[in-house]
Amino acid sequence: MGVDPAEFVRRLAAARIGRTFNQYRRSAVRRRLLTEYLNSRRAAPLLLVGEAAGYRGARVSGLAFTSQRQLTGAGPAEATATIVHRVLAELGLEDHVLLWNAVPTHPHRRGEPSSNRRPTRVEIEASLPFLEALAKGRRPIAVGRLAAAVLDAPYVRHPSHGGARAFRSGLVELLVHG
Repeated sequence: MGVDPAEFVRRLAAARIGRTFNQYRRSAVRRRLLTEYLNSRRAAPLLLVGEAAGYRGARVSGLAFTSQRQLTGAGPAEATATIVHRVLAELGLEDHVLLWNAVPTHPHRRGEPSSNRRPTRVEIEASLPFLEALAKGRRPIAVGRLAAAVLDAPYVRHPSHGGARAFRSGLVELLVHG
């Protein structure tokens, strides 16, 4: 990673990304977790990029594709996070992958923080500097159609809504045969 994780997280916490909820702004715990995570994945050659922080995932945990239950063993679980981590563990890739989202903050419907919505073009564009900084020197893989539209990178199906098998087989195809 070509950027200092602490400085990266400081800039992210200060960012205004459209009408999204910035889970890092007022949470020293989330900032610390993200900084530690980025430090631990400095040499990770792969970057898996999803759409945006979900209300049961990164909004709570501060880490893409990660629920509070995965961090602490308690609290809410998130299906996509569970699938992604299980597949990466099965393939022996957990330590070789940095997980991120095209929009790292949480887009939700106005007045409904426990909802997810598709990020706007403005929110995606405001998030690009963060994505570009993390993508330098890594092989990016788009998880889902929105990430594929943002990245010039290979695509795998998003694991939600019955896509777990296709997600796994897509990763295997890209990483073993591609």
